[in-house]
Amino acid sequence: MQNFKPEGLTISTPQNQKILSSPSNLHEACAAGAVVEARALLCDKDHNLRIDLGCMYGIIPHSEGALGIEDGTVRDIALISRVNKPVMFKILSFSRDSNDREYAILSRRDVQQDCMDNYISKLRPGDVISARVAHMENFGVFLDIGAGINGLLPIDSISVSRIPHPSVRFSIGQMIRVVVKSIDELGRITFTHKELLGTWEQNADEFSPGETVPGIVRSIENYGIFVELTPNLAGLAEYSAGITAGCHAGVYIKSMLPERMKIKLIIVDAFQAEYPSPPIKYYTDCDHIDRWVYSPKSCSKVIESTFN
Repeated sequence: MQNFKPEGLTISTPQNQKILSSPSNLHEACAAGAVVEARALLCDKDHNLRIDLGCMYGIIPHSEGALGIEDGTVRDIALISRVNKPVMFKILSFSRDSNDREYAILSRRDVQQDCMDNYISKLRPGDVISARVAHMENFGVFLDIGAGINGLLPIDSISVSRIPHPSVRFSIGQMIRVVVKSIDELGRITFTHKELLGTWEQNADEFSPGETVPGIVRSIENYGIFVELTPNLAGLAEYSAGITAGCHAGVYIKSMLPERMKIKLIIVDAFQAEYPSPPIKYYTDCDHIDRWVYSPKSCSKVIESTFN
């Protein structure tokens, strides 16, 4: 079902580069209704996008810049923010400017409409899809679902372990897998990510009492320090002065209590460091989930996600 790719993934493909290599290929793409991708060079004062087509330039008129531009449900910042980035479009026609140069008239909106009609409108809660990190804010991540159409991944749905900012987990342009959490009456989609990162038991199985392992200090409380062992697993160490959130640490695993979802830790050392984030480990490759239970069966407290 997921045939519509996020913007930026096809611009360098041989097929796309061939289309951009000559005016005749652009004319053929226009006749075929092909989806093409190229870089936006500027957004003029009327919010028309000028596109670098290699052998000529193209113009995406303001009204063709995105779904929702005409009715005001999408703001002009959606166009301005595309400058110097790849955009997808169809070629509507060709014209000539005042210098008798040929240029193409393009529509990004048409590609987004196809994506909405044939892909996004068919998504349901629980569907697992791939998406591209487009933009990050303190409250969450905007994901390109396809053709530049965005959905929101709230920060508290990224992982079980709480983080100060999405950049702790992701980088711009990164492809990730997410679960459709909800779809509102306007068709806006909210996603979740933590259900793909494993249950408490799946994560805890990677560790054993008596081991000393790496961790990241996530929060300091007066009753202790929470240390993240994996994105979906954290343990509690006794409070110690001088340790700050974001520190890397070496921690000794004192005990693990599945019936209480508790891991008791001792901080051996805590220090500042800049280590690259490890690759995301997904515990499932399914394309739909109805229910996910984080808590162990032996635990009286049930933590779960259900998708209707």
